Amino acid sequence: MRALLTPLFLLAVSATAQGGAAPFTLLETGQGFTRLQDAVTAAGDRDATIVIAPGTWRECAIQGAGRLTFRAARAGTAVFDDVTCEGKAALVLRGRGASVDGLVFRDMNVHDGNGAGIRLEKGDLHVSNAMFLDSQEGILGGADAGERVTVDRSTFAGLGQCDQTLDCAHSIYLGPIGEATVTRSRFERGRGGHYLKSRAARVTVTDNSFDDTGGHKTNYMIDLPNGATGLVARNTFVQGRDKENWSAFIVVAAEARSNSSAGLRVEGNTAALAPGITRSPAFVADLSHQQLAVGANKLGPGVRAFEQR
Repeated sequence: MRALLTPLFLLAVSATAQGGAAPFTLLETGQGFTRLQDAVTAAGDRDATIVIAPGTWRECAIQGAGRLTFRAARAGTAVFDDVTCEGKAALVLRGRGASVDGLVFRDMNVHDGNGAGIRLEKGDLHVSNAMFLDSQEGILGGADAGERVTVDRSTFAGLGQCDQTLDCAHSIYLGPIGEATVTRSRFERGRGGHYLKSRAARVTVTDNSFDDTGGHKTNYMIDLPNGATGLVARNTFVQGRDKENWSAFIVVAAEARSNSSAGLRVEGNTAALAPGITRSPAFVADLSHQQLAVGANKLGPGVRAFEQR
């Protein structure tokens, strides 16, 4: 059914919502807007919530101030499709903070290979009940050591690339922020790069599913290139056949040791190779040469518990 939708149909859906009502509503005032950017501008530097009606929206917005919540009126029914601002993302965020709840982002592709649903340039970010589909990147950004990013109950599918540009894109790629938390989320069908790449000083990655059986030219499930402390626990990992790099599931400090990794706990996870695969990757590969706390993990045949490089 997705392939039968024409651009004219999508534009028609974008023009109406719930009987012709304005699709973007500023909750605090009840004011409706036909363009998402107009709603963001009207919110100004306040704490505000923009409620987004069901529909497929060829819209994008740049947040330059305030602390905004972008919330679907019904989770999973507000879809942002194939439109980016500044050649970056559907939502470019550089205010005091932002939350995204229940939105769907799909088909985000730009010239530099980093087309994302969300581009975080400033402020904390909380994402819940969201979907990021068939794009170059799901969530990208974060550069301040004081920032926190939290992702909960969200899906990342058909994301990443390493063959469109010199630098890879990933399902989630977070810069050197203070803390990254990813919980109860699903990663699948990667199209290159890593599923979760984070330069945060501290991470919490718990109760997620990383299913690489449908992946294509993928790399690590979790890459902590600068090292990190924190917890990786109760996740399920399945490594697929079509890998660009199958040497490890989780890699610590592959690029730098700018963050301490001492005491990073990796425990209570399940990791296996997809049926029919014969190889011997490490579950955790460490380049920090610090004392990690790799505890009991349930590993399938061929998966080695640990290696130091």
